[in-house]
Order: sequence, then structure tokens, then C-alpha cells
Amino acid sequence: MSATKPLSASKQALVAKPGTTGIDPRGPRFSAGITAVLLLVVIALALASSAVPAATVGERAGQPAFILFAIITALFAFGAFAGVSRHPYGWLFRALVRPRLGAPTHLEDPKPPTFSQGVGLVVTLVGVVLHLAGVPFGLVIFAAAAFIAAFLNSVFDYCFGCQLYLLLVRVGLTGPKADPRA
Repeated sequence: MSATKPLSASKQALVAKPGTTGIDPRGPRFSAGITAVLLLVVIALALASSAVPAATVGERAGQPAFILFAIITALFAFGAFAGVSRHPYGWLFRALVRPRLGAPTHLEDPKPPTFSQGVGLVVTLVGVVLHLAGVPFGLVIFAAAAFIAAFLNSVFDYCFGCQLYLLLVRVGLTGPKADPRA
């Protein structure tokens, strides 16, 4: 029987509170892995098509890199507004991957990963707008920023958006308000 290593302080802050519904923390990592691969494809397609810049908004909107990036942006929107539990990648994880794994060592609060989807939405939405406005490499730069965050989550289990959520909770800008009696 192998002992599980203790959670870091930042991971302990993400653990679902007793009596609340938590999610398997491996699900968001699985989703981040898919997202990272798709973002690499976007970056490659965008760099390949950057030799001949598109002149009109219609031409820019018809580029394969933009179409895939817009789909990724829509998936971030879905995750941010519907929650990670309803996200298509979450469904794939629960249906195909989770049954083949052992039980997780802990469950995570779904609020930080859902907030992280919102951060991904903002980052990719800026890339979409810049690309449509004709800003050179706007799509590539913001796809690369989103890739870095997805890569860190999928490979190193470091969720940038989750950490940002925890920081905003600590300063009282979002999340559960501190009990004034404490």
C-alpha cells in the first residue's frame, strides 16, 4: 500500500469543503491537456498562415487557426457559464477516463476551476478580437498565453486561474465572504 503525499497549502485551499459537492481534480487536468494540444495546433496554423496576412475581416475569420481558436473560446465560455461539471471535456473524463482510474485522494471545489475557465475565456476572447481587428500576431500571442496556462495545469498540476481565484478570495473580491465574527 503506497502512502499519498500530503497536499501543498495551495492545493489544500482548493479541496471541497465537507458537505459540498466536489469534482475529481484529475478532470480539469485532463481538460487542460486537450486544450493545450488544441492551442498548439492553433499556434502552428496561425504561424503557417502569417506569411500572407489576410486583408479583410472575412478572410481573417475564415482562417483555420481562427476557427479553431473561436471554438476553444466558445468551450471556455461554456465552462465559465455552465461550470466545469457540465463541460464537454468533463463529460469525456467522467465517461471514458474516470472509470479506469482509482478513486481520487480528495475532491476539489468546482468554483476555482470554473473561475479559471472564465480567465481562459477572457484571454482567448482578447486574441479573437485582436485577430479580427487585424493586429499582427494577436491571435498567436494570446493563444500562446492560454497554452502556457493549460500546459502548466495539465503537466504540473498548477492551475493559474485557480490560484488567481484564491488570491481574489483572500483579498475579499470574490468567493465566500469572511465571517465577521471570526
